[in-house]
Amino acid sequence: MTAAGLRAGLIGLGSMGRHHARVLAGLDGVTLVGVVDPMGDKNGWAQGAPVLSTVEELISLGIDYAVVACPTALHEEVGLKLADAGVHALIEKPVADTVDGARRLVEAFESRSLVAGVGHIERCNPALRSLRSRLEAGELGEVFQVVTRRQGPFPHRIADVGVVKDLATHDIDLTGWVTGQQYTSIAAHTVSKSGRPHEDMVSAVGQLSDGTMVNHLVNWLSPLKERFTSVTGEKGCFIADTLTADLTFYSNAAVATEWEALRAFRGVSEGDMIRYAIPKREPLLVEHELFRDAVLGKGDDICTLRQGLRTVEVAAAVIDSADRGVTVRLTPEDVAS
Repeated sequence: MTAAGLRAGLIGLGSMGRHHARVLAGLDGVTLVGVVDPMGDKNGWAQGAPVLSTVEELISLGIDYAVVACPTALHEEVGLKLADAGVHALIEKPVADTVDGARRLVEAFESRSLVAGVGHIERCNPALRSLRSRLEAGELGEVFQVVTRRQGPFPHRIADVGVVKDLATHDIDLTGWVTGQQYTSIAAHTVSKSGRPHEDMVSAVGQLSDGTMVNHLVNWLSPLKERFTSVTGEKGCFIADTLTADLTFYSNAAVATEWEALRAFRGVSEGDMIRYAIPKREPLLVEHELFRDAVLGKGDDICTLRQGLRTVEVAAAVIDSADRGVTVRLTPEDVAS
């Protein structure tokens, strides 16, 4: 780090990398000193930073940290080079395309006491950050169920993984993060309808360590783009729309329903509905600010590599369950602490 602040690099100028470049170029206390992309910068996304061909060239510029936004299959190779050079790293999700690769990255960065995080950006979505704080404050009481739906058209940028590792990892991570729990079982079905070697739709049911039920529906086969999270508990239900960053609470009524037939049918009675007014900052900017502060030793509110490994392990269990047609149990030995 220089007197002017942190020196940062970026690896990858694709659909996510270009946004990382934009944020890094304007991030307080950080200078974007170089970008790696063997394809060059034909679209002008590097924000004026020099465009290099190799990670080694970037490291030679003397960087404090790097953002890894190359294809998932390359995360392990690139991450290990950064760790060997003593460079902190923010790695796009998923942290690696295999469980073993994720474990090797965890060991490489932890053994060198380097700051390393995973870009699970939903943790920085205003609706989910508000939801998590409200759950921690006990506003929902006991949590019964978490349901997520994440669907939309196929993104042509993805070629190396299926919908489980690319999209479902968002929901796996956010579910564990907002509840503070770990997955203990998962059962899933997948289909592949687009002619690609990977799955493009998954439906999964699971359970968390406190008994909470989880349901995930994720696909690349819908013309409707949806990012839906609901958390149901003893005091009502939170609904988060992470496309609009809206959070709504549907409460159980404090006044009993007098209409006997209606009460018997509904089980609970409808109460107030509240849509919260919450500040809506760009999640990617928040993610970068949190990682910058972690590198500076001013905070630790990031998704660590070990937490990213946990998500890859659960994603692998989803695929395993679908392949074998069984419920996969996740014991403490299976899931990283």
